[in-house]
Amino acid sequence: MGQPPISDYGFLSDCRSGALVSRDGSVDWWCPGRFDGSAVFARVVGPQAGHFRLAPIGAGRPGHRVERAYHPDTLVLRTVHHTPEGSVAVTDALAAEIGARAHQLGMNSPAVLLRVVEGLSGRVRMALEYVPRPAHGLLTPYLHDQSDGTVLATAGPVVLVLGASGLSLQAERDRVYQEFEVSDGQVVGIDLAYGEAYGTPPVRLDPLMTLAETIQAWEAYRETHQYPGRYPELVRPSATVLTGLTYARSGAVAAAATTSLPERLGGDRNYDYRYSWLRDFSMTLRALWVAACPHEASRLFAWVTRSIGRIGDKPVPVVFGLEGERDLTEHECPHLPGYAGSGPVRMGNDAWCQRQLDVPGEIMSAVWRLRDYLGDTFDEELREMVLGLTEQVASTWRLPDRGMWETREEERHYLSSKVLCWAAMDRAVRLADRLGGRADPRRWAVIRDEIRDTVLREGWNDRIGAFTGAFGSTELDASALFLPVVHFLPADDPRMRATIAVIERDLSTEGGLIRRWNTDPAGFVLCSFWLVECLVMTGEQRRAEELFERVSGYANDVGLFSEQIDLITGAQLGNTPQALSHIGQINAAWRLTDPSAF
Repeated sequence: MGQPPISDYGFLSDCRSGALVSRDGSVDWWCPGRFDGSAVFARVVGPQAGHFRLAPIGAGRPGHRVERAYHPDTLVLRTVHHTPEGSVAVTDALAAEIGARAHQLGMNSPAVLLRVVEGLSGRVRMALEYVPRPAHGLLTPYLHDQSDGTVLATAGPVVLVLGASGLSLQAERDRVYQEFEVSDGQVVGIDLAYGEAYGTPPVRLDPLMTLAETIQAWEAYRETHQYPGRYPELVRPSATVLTGLTYARSGAVAAAATTSLPERLGGDRNYDYRYSWLRDFSMTLRALWVAACPHEASRLFAWVTRSIGRIGDKPVPVVFGLEGERDLTEHECPHLPGYAGSGPVRMGNDAWCQRQLDVPGEIMSAVWRLRDYLGDTFDEELREMVLGLTEQVASTWRLPDRGMWETREEERHYLSSKVLCWAAMDRAVRLADRLGGRADPRRWAVIRDEIRDTVLREGWNDRIGAFTGAFGSTELDASALFLPVVHFLPADDPRMRATIAVIERDLSTEGGLIRRWNTDPAGFVLCSFWLVECLVMTGEQRRAEELFERVSGYANDVGLFSEQIDLITGAQLGNTPQALSHIGQINAAWRLTDPSAF
């Protein structure tokens, strides 16, 4: 369909919003207000939905070569274009606040996109093409030339100001197109500032000074925590991606920066991942603690407890908005055809109102993981949350639900959901001495053991010789690899060994990727890293290392993973960058470092 592959995109973040920039220099996605806000560039899901391209004229012709890399421990992306006429570097970033350091990163981000062009050799003619289309492409703004050489764009609630040092920009009706030359040693700084029509106006910043400040802010952040384990050259960039997906104001971690990038080209499993999933909570917390920063792990925990509020009769939602919003009602955008024509494009995610029984188990596992940090006696709100979740599981674990993969078909008794119900009750029993007089560990232990017996009886399929995805099902599901990770069964238990072997036989690919189920047309990155952990826990360290390195090789040239990998082409599929894929890599690397961890 003429669109760049998903793996062509680099990720920019100011810990408030995210942008995607392609290898050919086009910013095709940016939601400047916040990750789950409205995009001013959305060409990744619609050709006419706005973009901002900056590249040599004739890019892509013979003799044009691109190299790119992040400045170490940052999400500041430097792309070098080698052309027959010379070489030029374009450095892209979302600006940090001037003076922000370490944990201040993202707290007051100014919502400015920086693009700095530097001539390296020869003379290279560049083209700047700026086509803003706010509201995911629904709005075409008025563009106004300003006396200082900038261009003002206004449409609906959005105000944008585009400026460039040494250039006097001029609008052509609804876009800016300008050519200019850069020679060896010449630098042109470009800034695009976002503001609100009826609120905070755009704040213009000096591009060169702000870029230097932004690099320092990222570097200072990474200096707050040094990863001590194996594969630091892979883990540290993944930890930086997780930081970039963290909404600094609340501490929530977005599942991805994008919406509706398809799990299969031409398919309709295209969902909005710009929110924070509680189902991923324990895994995310573990990765943050190991590889990013304990401070961020504690902030994420505080966000979850605040977002949940007092536990009532209704199940805790699996997903929240980045400031704890519950109602994420989904709607389709018929004006957007979707990536490579793979519609529909969705905003919002109706998973928020599904019943997913695994959520309390994830939260309780996180509480157990942080028990030493949380103290010998829990405060009232934490105690009420743990007690409420425990009693909710005790009364609902027998119900069917939508499962870990959030099926939109009928509810079933999913294995992974029941196992996490067991995890919730198991952690509650272990935490009982911190919960005050209302704790009932004897009764909880009876329920825990009943759940375990039910899973072992109903989840195992003799004909398949493995645990399957749902009670009574003959369909394999890679989520069974999660059982040893949550300590439901040791990986060397005969039933677990058999399950691992069957999953490897029937769900793995030549490249080491693991599909979620037999009909899944793509490998799922997280499940592949779960298999690495299982192999470590069965004592197969060397095989685990080989698999880890093969799966890690599916990242793009700047170390980013989307959600899935096409089995035939090796192309990335799904929303990007995908937090769970990077979380899986971090946790697998730490398991390889310390097989007894967690």
